[in-house]
Amino acid sequence: MLRKVIFWSHLTVGVVCGLVILMMSVTGVLLTYERQILASAESAMHHEPASAAEPLTTAELLAALQRAEPSFRPTSVTLDADPYAPAIISAGRSGRHFVDRYTGAVLPDSAAGARAFFSTITGWHRWFDVEGDKRATARAITGASNLAFLFILFSGIYLWLPPVFNKVAFRTRWAFNPRVSNAKARDYNWHHVFGIWSVVPLIVVVATALVFSYGWANTLLYRAVGDTPPVRGAPRESSGAAPTPVDHRPADDYFTAATQAAAAGWQSLSLSLPGKTDNVVRVAADYGNGGQPQRRTTLVFDAVSAELQSTESFDELPAGRQARSLVRFLHTGEALGIVGQTIAGLVSLISILMVWTGLALAWRRLVSPVLRRRRA
Repeated sequence: MLRKVIFWSHLTVGVVCGLVILMMSVTGVLLTYERQILASAESAMHHEPASAAEPLTTAELLAALQRAEPSFRPTSVTLDADPYAPAIISAGRSGRHFVDRYTGAVLPDSAAGARAFFSTITGWHRWFDVEGDKRATARAITGASNLAFLFILFSGIYLWLPPVFNKVAFRTRWAFNPRVSNAKARDYNWHHVFGIWSVVPLIVVVATALVFSYGWANTLLYRAVGDTPPVRGAPRESSGAAPTPVDHRPADDYFTAATQAAAAGWQSLSLSLPGKTDNVVRVAADYGNGGQPQRRTTLVFDAVSAELQSTESFDELPAGRQARSLVRFLHTGEALGIVGQTIAGLVSLISILMVWTGLALAWRRLVSPVLRRRRA
């Protein structure tokens, strides 16, 4: 009786949410190597300067951008370990510009086309690429479909177990059967084999997506690692005294200090431009591919002397922040490097096959008999 209930629940949820899961799987495959493709496209902006050319100071780069884009309000400057790579000057999440480090020229984004493509695919992956008030509804649908997918995976593990445990029964469920005689038997075999071999990484990919969709999942993540979830919109503590303007040093002083303080092998340094009253200046040193939070360290400098005050490595962060940072990049596999991305892409590809074989089996069970009776 229990097996029948789980089976029909598994089938019903799969049929209802199948097309949405299919859309998220297809877009997930297309997003697999987004970071590498964008980096390759951006490499066209790497220019070797003329001999004896000296790089401009950060202040000169900011001034050059200000002349070209007077309305742009930068919040951070990122320098790559490659001296021929342009400086990236960003304004939060609202935009970025690439500036030649030797001429101050604002470069056209050579990855603009690829970036627009991936932005559209990401929009579809998250909320059907809709805008305005419809986005909340779309997000609710994709979030519910992710939750349904997680149920399908766990119920699928139970249904994968044969009713009678023996060697032959297990072999037909974990190994491909080259002797299948028809499409129904092939789909049944593929659904079980691909499902069991991909279920663990798929659970990771799907479960991490729930943290983005539901506040309770985010809270559960913090509780699971023994931390207290942050309260959004909570007022910051204030000393009551009026902030005093700080005489900051040139940005290059902080970059120089960061270069000396950072361990060997950093890939990029990102300076958060300080406000007028900020007493400290933060420089984030990335030692990974940009999607590995466990390989980032934040260097904190005194705003006046540019002396290193402290370092904030990933291991020193509260457990909740560590988990939340990892979840974002475990979903895409980037936290585990190119191997993790490949695994995430492969299981997304397999989930497309799982939807297809599952819907095909449901069609033969539910629709084909009705059509046959009508023809008869």
